Amino acid sequence: MTASAASSAPETAFDPVHNAQLMRRATYAAVAVALLLIFSKGVAFWLTGSVAMLGTLIDSLLDGSASLLNLVAVRHALTPADHEHRFGHGKAEALAGLGQSIFIFGSAGYIIFEAVMRILNPAPVANSAVGIAVTVFAIVLTLFLVAYQRRVVAQTNSLAIEADSIHYRGDLFMNISVILALGLSGLFNIYWADPLFGLVIAGMIAWSATQIAMNSYNQLMDRELSDAEREQIKAIALQHSDVINIHDLRTRAAGVNTFIQFHLELDPSMTLMKAHHISDDVEADILAAFPGAEVIIHQDPAGIEELTRLQRV
Repeated sequence: MTASAASSAPETAFDPVHNAQLMRRATYAAVAVALLLIFSKGVAFWLTGSVAMLGTLIDSLLDGSASLLNLVAVRHALTPADHEHRFGHGKAEALAGLGQSIFIFGSAGYIIFEAVMRILNPAPVANSAVGIAVTVFAIVLTLFLVAYQRRVVAQTNSLAIEADSIHYRGDLFMNISVILALGLSGLFNIYWADPLFGLVIAGMIAWSATQIAMNSYNQLMDRELSDAEREQIKAIALQHSDVINIHDLRTRAAGVNTFIQFHLELDPSMTLMKAHHISDDVEADILAAFPGAEVIIHQDPAGIEELTRLQRV
């Protein structure tokens, strides 16, 4: 890695300290909203007995548990790299996301069970107006939280906050489903609507869990960045007039941390000092496109890779 990368990189909007504060505030906001929704939906379920309301109550309970887990995970993920964890603690976010997906899958299964039982044993929904009022309140509160989370994710690229935001966004559709279920069951005596919408909510919860699990798995398994991002890195490196080629590009992400490494092919007759300066320039350009990334560049004489391959053959 070029030693003077930090000094040669241009200033960007990336601010690790500010981003850490944003991530912590987002976790506090999510926990506070979840607790408020749990209380209000618990009262609404007690008054209505609605399966759809039970579904969204359980989802909020799990949201609260997941958000609390996120709070702990984000705090750990933001801990600076130390002697035993040279690459930082970013994978704590992916572990939290995987834990969330397990919670969410469990909630979907329970809602399906309750919905099937209600289909087999239909029952009217009481005090539907109260349930609708509470659900409208939940929609407004969740909209504010999701808007804030999206802003934080755009600034920090945090997997844990994105995972939290995914199922809160799903809550918006669930709450609309609850309003329809309460209206049809409580106001128009269409009893099957409540468990039917409960099943729809369970399906949405399961889909959210699948997305979170896949994103977490990809980070834990050190999946490469997207093809578009890899091509962008190559293009940035090759735009330097003294760079002949690059090879062995490797990338991965861990929480908010991105790791990029590759071999830079340069003129074999070039001095080591000039090669070092070129590498610094390339690294600065990459950091401008990927703020906060850890970039490791190894300088190679052009053609050495092909020569080494032929020698091995």
